[in-house]
Amino acid sequence: MLSTATLAQDIDQRSYNLGILGGFSEVVRLGVKKLALSEVMSPADMDAMMDDAMVIAKRNEVQMWRETDLIVTDLYPADVAAGKHVLLIYVGDTLDEYLALKEDRAALVAAGNYSGAAREDIARRFGQLLSYPENIITDLIKKQTNQ
Repeated sequence: MLSTATLAQDIDQRSYNLGILGGFSEVVRLGVKKLALSEVMSPADMDAMMDDAMVIAKRNEVQMWRETDLIVTDLYPADVAAGKHVLLIYVGDTLDEYLALKEDRAALVAAGNYSGAAREDIARRFGQLLSYPENIITDLIKKQTNQ
């Protein structure tokens, strides 16, 4: 029997990322999650994965969209995807909802109103798109804002 240390050494990052895509694609297809995110990756790493990612998407009957400018909210550190790419995994009109949320955030920022309740609302809406339970959304926001 192989030890955990031996197994960990044999799993390369690309295979791990593809496994995550496969798992998240299945839960999105089944309706457990509305939107899922791949690991954040350098543009070069994402380029190298795209063909296989599309095979996974087709196999699982989901859509994937390459996001080069992930929405920044108080769910995660602001720099979590800075300079990196992420795949959005979804079905139906979920991409439209995500893009509308990005537009809402941009409008608030442009108007100088991205603070307080409006800022929290954007984070909560993103968490809901990701199908996070409300208590998890609250905990993530508190962690990032130190409330």
